[in-house]
Amino acid sequence: MTTAIRNLTFTYPNQEHPVLADLSATFPDGSFNLLTGPSGGGKSTLLKLIAGLLPLPTGAQITLAGQALQELPATQRASQVAMLFQEPSTQFTMDTVLDELRFALENQQISAAEMPAKIAAALDFVGITSLKNRHLTHLSGGEQQKVALAVIVAMDSKVILLDEPFASIDPAARLDLLQNLVQLSQAHGKTIILADHDLSFYERWIDHLSVLEAGHLTTLSPEATQQRLAIFSAPQRQLTHVTLPDRQLPVILQGQDLGLRQGTRQLINPQDLSLFAHQITLITGPNGSGKSTLLRALVRLTDYQGTLTYDGINIQKRRRKAYARQVALMFQSASAQFLNVTVAEEIALSHKYGRQTYFTPERVDQLLAQLNLTQQRDQIIYTLSGGQQKKVQLLCMLMMAPQVLLLDEPLKGLDYDSIQAVLSILKTVQHDLQLTLIMISHQLSGLDGFVTLHLQLADCQLRYQEADQ
Repeated sequence: MTTAIRNLTFTYPNQEHPVLADLSATFPDGSFNLLTGPSGGGKSTLLKLIAGLLPLPTGAQITLAGQALQELPATQRASQVAMLFQEPSTQFTMDTVLDELRFALENQQISAAEMPAKIAAALDFVGITSLKNRHLTHLSGGEQQKVALAVIVAMDSKVILLDEPFASIDPAARLDLLQNLVQLSQAHGKTIILADHDLSFYERWIDHLSVLEAGHLTTLSPEATQQRLAIFSAPQRQLTHVTLPDRQLPVILQGQDLGLRQGTRQLINPQDLSLFAHQITLITGPNGSGKSTLLRALVRLTDYQGTLTYDGINIQKRRRKAYARQVALMFQSASAQFLNVTVAEEIALSHKYGRQTYFTPERVDQLLAQLNLTQQRDQIIYTLSGGQQKKVQLLCMLMMAPQVLLLDEPLKGLDYDSIQAVLSILKTVQHDLQLTLIMISHQLSGLDGFVTLHLQLADCQLRYQEADQ
C-alpha cells in the first residue's frame, strides 16, 4: 500500500493563484522521501493536507494505506499519520518534556501501563533522555526540535511528516537523527516525507528527491538528484577563508570573566571574550550549549556572570533604549519579532525608526524584489511561509541598521537561492554601513567567503577557529 495524492489543487482564501496545482504523487510504504523547493512554494501546505490539518478541496483525494483521509476518524488519524511542524514550539501544549510526551500518548488512548516504556524508548531513540524533566521553554531551538521528533516517534504513526526538522540542529546531531529516521523507514516500515532546504547528508539515505515549485511536484532522476545534493556536499560546508583575529582589529564588545548559567547548568565557563568591529563572525556549537543565550546576554535579555562592555562602557550603565539602537538581536523565531499585521506595515515601522537615508523607498523595493517578496507586500505576515517570514524579519532588522546586529539562525527555512540573496544583501549593507554582524548558524553551505571569523562554543568554552584545510 502507498500514500497517494490525486488531483490536488489548493488555494488559500483571498489569494488569486493556487499554491498547489492539480498535484498527484505516490509515496510507497517504508520509503524515505525528501521534498525541497523554493521558500513559500507549498511544501508545508502539502504536508498539512496529508496530515488532515487543512480541509481537502473538492475533487482531490488523499489515501493512507488504501483508506481515504476524509474517512479516517480523528481518533484514528494519529495512528496513521503524524506531523512535526516547522516551528516546534507551536506544537507544544504542556510544560515539561515528559508531560508533553504523556499528553500525546493520552490523545491516542494509550494505557497508562504502556506509557513509560514508550516514552523511554522515544527519548532514547532521539538521544535526549537527559532532557526528560526539563521545561520546554528552557530548551534551545534545536533541543525543542528533538523533543518534537521524540513525540512523533512515541506516537508510532505509519506515515511521518517532517517540516524542516533539522533547521536548528547542529551537524553532528543532524546526522545522528537522520540515521534514526532511516532506521524508522527501513527497519520499522515507516513512510517518511521530509521537507528540507538544507540537503546536507542526505545523499546516502533517501529513496526519492522531489521538487515542489510553481504548484507542481517533480521527482528527480538519480542523476539529477546527485547534482542537486552536490551543492550541499562536505566541501561546500567547509570554511576555508576565516582567519584568527588579528591583534590590530578593533574590539566592539568585550567580556571580562564572562560566564553563562541556566539554573544549575554552567553553559559557558567564565572567560575573557573579544568580539571585533566591522567583522562577520560565525558562532557554532552543539544544541543547548549556550549560543542563543550568549546573544541574549549581549542585548541584556538574560543574566550573565562577569562584565560586558560595548565600545569600552559597561552595558549595564548604558540607557536601555539607546543601547538597543546600537546592539540588536534578530530572534531565531521570526514571528516573535513582528509587531504588525501585514508585510507593508512591518516594513513601514522599520523605515520610520531606521536608517532612512540609506534605506530609501526605492532601495526597499529593490530588496523586496531581490528577496522575491514583491507580491507579498500586502499579505498578512503570519500567513507567509517560515522562509518568507525569515526574509521579512531580516529586511526589517537591517533597515534599523544597528551598529551590531546579532543574527540567531538567519538562514533557517531558506532555500539555497534565498540564502544566496540574503548573504548578498547582508554583505552589501554590512560593507556600506560598516556594521558588525555576529551570527549563529548550523547551515554552513554558502558561508565560506562570507564570514570572516569563526567562534566555536564547545565544552563550555568559546574559541576562535582557523580555516578548514
